[in-house]
Amino acid sequence: EKLDSTEIERVISGVEAFFFDVDDELSTFKPNSSVSRIRQNKLHIDDAPDIVKEVWRGCLKARELSFGAFDPWSVEGGFDPSGYVKGWAAQKAANMLVAAGCESVQVNAAGDIALRGGASDGAAWKIGVVNPDNNSEIVQVFEIYDGNIATSGHYEKGAHIRDPHTGVIAIGAKSGTVIGPDGGLCDAFATALMVDGADAAQWIGNPEISDYTFWAINRHGDGKGTAWSFGPNLGLAN
Repeated sequence: EKLDSTEIERVISGVEAFFFDVDDELSTFKPNSSVSRIRQNKLHIDDAPDIVKEVWRGCLKARELSFGAFDPWSVEGGFDPSGYVKGWAAQKAANMLVAAGCESVQVNAAGDIALRGGASDGAAWKIGVVNPDNNSEIVQVFEIYDGNIATSGHYEKGAHIRDPHTGVIAIGAKSGTVIGPDGGLCDAFATALMVDGADAAQWIGNPEISDYTFWAINRHGDGKGTAWSFGPNLGLAN
């Protein structure tokens, strides 16, 4: 049963309203958002809206699972969930669309992508990762039916990721990509890969995250760096 145009517009309006709520509550740029007020010590997390508490809990889990390589509390100015929220929001939006009856869904939140049901032709979605040193070159393509994928790299916004362990700009990897069942964790783990690089092997082996795939471009080697990966159905890539 296909959704008619009126139903589709209603569903999309609901998703748009959700994204506005996310920005209103979780933005670090809006001075009156809940996150900004938390950063200003004007709001305690216990008194924050449920949407903020959910993201806070997700960030705590990501920090624990990445051995602190992803740590929104270590940044200047206080709690900054930006490295988790996009992937989390994309997944929530995709789930809303599926619940409303959409069979083929792609939600792209600034590069953090939630995919459901394969492409409209029944094939897997094909998601390309670009060379950090040449944005016009695709260096890896992942085929995904249902899942979430997030990529983090300095080519996106310049050197913007700090290493929580040292407080300086992250130098672990040139680019990190993570595929898995939780969009927020994919987003956070991609950031953590940027921080830890090959050292991420110490936490990637955790059985609790064995259904995630990790792929990164190392800083060393030839112009592209050396790609390495851990996860289901992927061997080490050179």
